[in-house]
Amino acid sequence: MSKVILVTGAGRGLGTDIAREALAAGHQVVATGRRPGEVETTLGGPQDNLLVTKLDVTSIEEAEAAAQAAVDRFGRIDVLINNAGNFFAGYFEEIPPAQMRQQVETNLFGPMNVTRAILPVMRKQRAGHVITLSSLAGIIGQEFCVAYAASKFGIEGWMESLRYDVEPYNIHTTVVEPGFFRTELLVDGSTIWPEPTIDDYAERTTVTVAAWKSINGQQPGDPAKLARALLAVADQDKPLQRFVAGADAIEGVKAKAQELLAQAEASRELGSDLAYDDTNP
Repeated sequence: MSKVILVTGAGRGLGTDIAREALAAGHQVVATGRRPGEVETTLGGPQDNLLVTKLDVTSIEEAEAAAQAAVDRFGRIDVLINNAGNFFAGYFEEIPPAQMRQQVETNLFGPMNVTRAILPVMRKQRAGHVITLSSLAGIIGQEFCVAYAASKFGIEGWMESLRYDVEPYNIHTTVVEPGFFRTELLVDGSTIWPEPTIDDYAERTTVTVAAWKSINGQQPGDPAKLARALLAVADQDKPLQRFVAGADAIEGVKAKAQELLAQAEASRELGSDLAYDDTNP
């Protein structure tokens, strides 16, 4: 069945693949990005089932305008795919506070802004589906990813809790945890690489930046296949609440689950008997 799907960050990378696959499947697509002219060109120009509109996800006003434009054009919004994001790489001490805040502003508050603008539409419809891209880095902390992981761990908690807010209105939520896909996340512009500023980190920073850059274009995951998988999730009667995407991500999440269970057991002796003893005040 044809749906109205709003995609953020549709001008490049995975967002472009999602919009293309959705159009090919016969859906009506609201493709958003900071440079709408480029988005429209990337998607092949004007189309009856395509609305391109400007959206910087850090702007509440632009999020509200995009939601209104979608309703004006197509009458409803069935699926929101929060895809837009970026990556501030580096060791914690070398990431300036302003960049740390910018990372969280884009990757966490950005999806919140767009979702806040669209939920009134979905509540009125008593139907909808919010899909938000997290990352394997939202489950597993990694070296050189402290800012990115902080923003994605935030996505995990927000989306897992949002589910309970919106379930009574027949609105579903799915948080997506991809592993390494051949998107444009690691290209300059999407990734902000650090400059070595602290001697203790300088050699590690230089080596790690080179290692990360060498990964670009070699990631095992196919973003077009991921886009089709996301549309399949959006078409489920009871959508997955958490979609772990990619064989590497599945193995990583399984290992993290086992690690958490082991840590819980290791905490049992010290952590179990911490309640008040009301019989011995």
